[in-house]
Amino acid sequence: MRWLITGAGGMLGRDTVDELARRGADVVGLDHTSLDITQQEAVQGALADHRPDLVVNCAAYTAVDDAETDEERALRINGDGPRHLARACATHGARLIHLSTDYVFAGDTRTPYPEDHPPAPHTAYGRTKLAGERAVARELPTSSAIVRTAWLYGVHGRSFVRTMIDLESRRDTLDVVDDQRGQPTWSADVAARLADLGPHLVRGASGVFHATSSGEASWYELAREVFTGLGADPDRVRPVGSEAFPRPAPRPAYSALAHGRWQELDLPPLRDWRSALHEALPLIRKESPS
Repeated sequence: MRWLITGAGGMLGRDTVDELARRGADVVGLDHTSLDITQQEAVQGALADHRPDLVVNCAAYTAVDDAETDEERALRINGDGPRHLARACATHGARLIHLSTDYVFAGDTRTPYPEDHPPAPHTAYGRTKLAGERAVARELPTSSAIVRTAWLYGVHGRSFVRTMIDLESRRDTLDVVDDQRGQPTWSADVAARLADLGPHLVRGASGVFHATSSGEASWYELAREVFTGLGADPDRVRPVGSEAFPRPAPRPAYSALAHGRWQELDLPPLRDWRSALHEALPLIRKESPS
């Protein structure tokens, strides 16, 4: 199988290319400078040139707050781009794994969202990501998978975890929001799951899957765990409410995702978030700027 990864310059895209290469797969990674997924002719040309069996779309507009005032641009990338990819996959006989987000949900429950829960986004970012999901499902109803993830951190790029590592050495104390709950997820674990999913997709699997770590936490609990992993006093992290950090786009109060569909493929859910975090921390810290 040949894999084509779009958005290969980003956190998850880079990890996915690395994971597939580690497994000996035939993989091509294209970053934004190599392929702009908002350009339909460019997308068709890329698939014609590389002839992939599987496309993984990691390209996305992820500036959640900026999308509130720039929804049109976000929609071009998050909605039109996946549609172009899906149509090109249909033309060239490829299958598509499209990455999406917990922001497609309202964020107002108290139990993890199953894969078939009705979407109800409350932000521009969520609306544009939902548009991408629907475009992929419409264009490739039986040969695509939508993989929702959330609260990503990794070795490459910016993340909450990297920010906590930086601020631990700069601040005596740190105020962190304690009334938003989700699932901190290492991008390397998601990349491994995408590599697992590909062969199942070729054999006929399709639909929506959730790829987030098991368990759940608040941002405050995550920050404390980062401090603990760094050998710092976690009590230096102090809990505050969301009102202490007003943002243009409202953050979901609860966005944990359920993982039931992996059972159909005889795959376990991703591991517990604490286990992943403590393995990832030394790697992220090593790559952090001094």
